[in-house]
Amino acid sequence: MTVAIQGGSERARAVALVRRVNFAVVVFLALYVAVGLLQPNYLEPAGAMNFLRRAAPLAILASGQLFVLVSGGFDLSVGSLVTLTVIGGSMLTANDPSKTWSTIAILYAIGLFVGLINGAVVAYLKTPSIIATLGTLLSVNGAAMMWSGGSPRGYLPDNFRMFGRFVFHDVPVIGIFPLAVAVLVAICALAQWGLHGTVFGRRVLAVGDNPRAAELAGVRVEFVRLGVFVISALSAVTAGVMLGGFGGVSVDVGRGLELQAIAACVVGGVQLLGGRGTVVGAVAGALTLTALFALLTLLGLPQPLKDTAQGFILIAAVAIGAWRRRRAV
Repeated sequence: MTVAIQGGSERARAVALVRRVNFAVVVFLALYVAVGLLQPNYLEPAGAMNFLRRAAPLAILASGQLFVLVSGGFDLSVGSLVTLTVIGGSMLTANDPSKTWSTIAILYAIGLFVGLINGAVVAYLKTPSIIATLGTLLSVNGAAMMWSGGSPRGYLPDNFRMFGRFVFHDVPVIGIFPLAVAVLVAICALAQWGLHGTVFGRRVLAVGDNPRAAELAGVRVEFVRLGVFVISALSAVTAGVMLGGFGGVSVDVGRGLELQAIAACVVGGVQLLGGRGTVVGAVAGALTLTALFALLTLLGLPQPLKDTAQGFILIAAVAIGAWRRRRAV
């Protein structure tokens, strides 16, 4: 009898351990191995670092989107804010490296303003977040097009682009270490602490789980909703600065990124109705999407098929999440 009880408890612990492993991590590792089999340099330390550098902007964007999603909302404006950041960076610096830091400060101020507008409309005017941020998406994208005249103008100075391009060489063991990876680690650590290690983070989760109960418990729901949209907007500016470093000035740089960020979070186990989600899951989801896109590119598949795959993954992840919630009940 004792042996049977011990065997049952060991199986229960094993099942609990398996359940704690994020599904997105497993999928990412499988996809990355597949990519490595097609392109062996991905399995080398330098190749892995370059992969993380390419994935960093989406992972940062997903980390900010996570706060909005777990609070029970959506932020569709982040892609247009990325575009505005890249275009605004080129317009404000005017090819002058001495203006880089003041330009970055202005861009973060613009992001703060956009986040406050989104948060205020959702929190105080009680507008559904998907509608409010869709309006912001159109407005910010229109402002970016008017600012640039509808086409790329100028270029970004090297000290602006270093966040996406600069690489430390001759690093022991790994060979190279991109600055973008350091930024990714710092942002993710900050997001992890903010969501899971602070009172504000616990309030975000409480509002997403049950806003009425949170309000009765003394949580300032409006302030929390205002805060999560500011965090999301600032993460979009950070991703925009990094993407400007990768590819330079483009009016399409942020197109579709809002959906990719939401898809990354959902793949990582974030509950769309709010109340549940982790930074590890959001980042793992972003890495999974990046690995999938790399795999499809190596297979020579066209862009429309990549979009189809992204949509299928989003639908499947939502369906699996709903199924798990029903099983838990």
